[in-house]
Amino acid sequence: MLVRGIRGAITIEQNTDQEITEASKELVQILIEQNNIDPETVAQVLFTVTEDVTATFPAKVLREFPGWSFVPVVCAREIPVPGSLPMCIRVLLTVNTELKQDQIFHAYLRDAKKLRPDLTLTNE
Repeated sequence: MLVRGIRGAITIEQNTDQEITEASKELVQILIEQNNIDPETVAQVLFTVTEDVTATFPAKVLREFPGWSFVPVVCAREIPVPGSLPMCIRVLLTVNTELKQDQIFHAYLRDAKKLRPDLTLTNE
């Protein structure tokens, strides 16, 4: 088994609890399904948000997934670099897996596709 990072990002239209929660859930669900992730193999999950995403913690969605209650999760704010993509939620799952780097499915959804078009093209 190797330790690998699985990345993803999604944008939202409005800074509301409901929209942040729904977008975060959609992003994590895709990563779990596409990479066949068992929570027992997850070391940690890191969420970051841009400074305009403040209505709720995206990490709370993991508590809705069966078996994820004991996975360490943290949220942080992105560095506010001028011209960066606004209203963005990013996630990094650190997992133990047999997958090779090029076999991992990374999800960049909505306007976040602009962040890594090279990965988006191979993962759609």
